[in-house]
Amino acid sequence: MPKRVLQGVVVSDKADKTIVVRVERRVTHPLYKKIIRKSKRYHAHDPENSAKAGDKVRIRECRPLSKTKCWELVQDEA
Repeated sequence: MPKRVLQGVVVSDKADKTIVVRVERRVTHPLYKKIIRKSKRYHAHDPENSAKAGDKVRIRECRPLSKTKCWELVQDEA
């Protein structure tokens, strides 16, 4: 089964080897039919501490690395 890849913005890089990434998606409201933005935060593994807050990154699903981390950093985009 292929691993999911998501794109988002780094919200926090304060923890060692961990970043928090906010991923936004656009959905249609079921009643009002207006496009709204929903976001979710994911903890991702960053072994070199390379990503900084505000960076656009891609993360990939992986095995559980801790209680909250089951994503890993694939690449820095900017």
